[in-house]
Amino acid sequence: MFSTSNIAFLIGFLMVLLTLINVLFTNEISPSIQRSEIISALTSISIIFIGFLSQRHDSRIIKKVDLKGEDGLYISADLSNEIKNEIAWGSNIILRATASSTILIYLNDSVILKRGLINTKEFKPGKICYSARNKNKYISLVNTKFYPGKFEFDSVLLDLPSVLVFPISDKGWIIIGGWSERCFTKSDEIWIEGWSRKLEQII
Repeated sequence: MFSTSNIAFLIGFLMVLLTLINVLFTNEISPSIQRSEIISALTSISIIFIGFLSQRHDSRIIKKVDLKGEDGLYISADLSNEIKNEIAWGSNIILRATASSTILIYLNDSVILKRGLINTKEFKPGKICYSARNKNKYISLVNTKFYPGKFEFDSVLLDLPSVLVFPISDKGWIIIGGWSERCFTKSDEIWIEGWSRKLEQII
């Protein structure tokens, strides 16, 4: 099946070919024919250029990774109703409005929320989480295959292609896994960071 870029290339090259054939079989070159040939050539080049841009755009489209996990929700029973309602609302919005596949909130040495694709493995924070806490700044792993410490998040969900880590002061972290590489926008990160700051005030 032809993509948009391939179709544009085909049309562009076909127009170039027809333009050359027309020139070769024209007995007399008049100014009007010259103008039409120039316009035809510019149109062909423009279509080929559009095909090139479309090809670059198509190459950036990354398909979802086939992640292994069960769709579920876990909220610790030890939390107050206010905190339960807040993290239930926030996690639901994040899963619906962003390219996230899973969310885990770790607070005071225990997991208080798992949502989205989840597993039964026990999560323990590692170097990346502690780095985010020490800097008091979120960390974005846009493509985990370039990070040797990515195994830290295998207990959240195996082989996550991208991960966001947001510290909740010195109490814990919000960990969000994406469906694909580079799937989170800057707006996603800013919004989630704002929500993590809100949680600091109520937890």
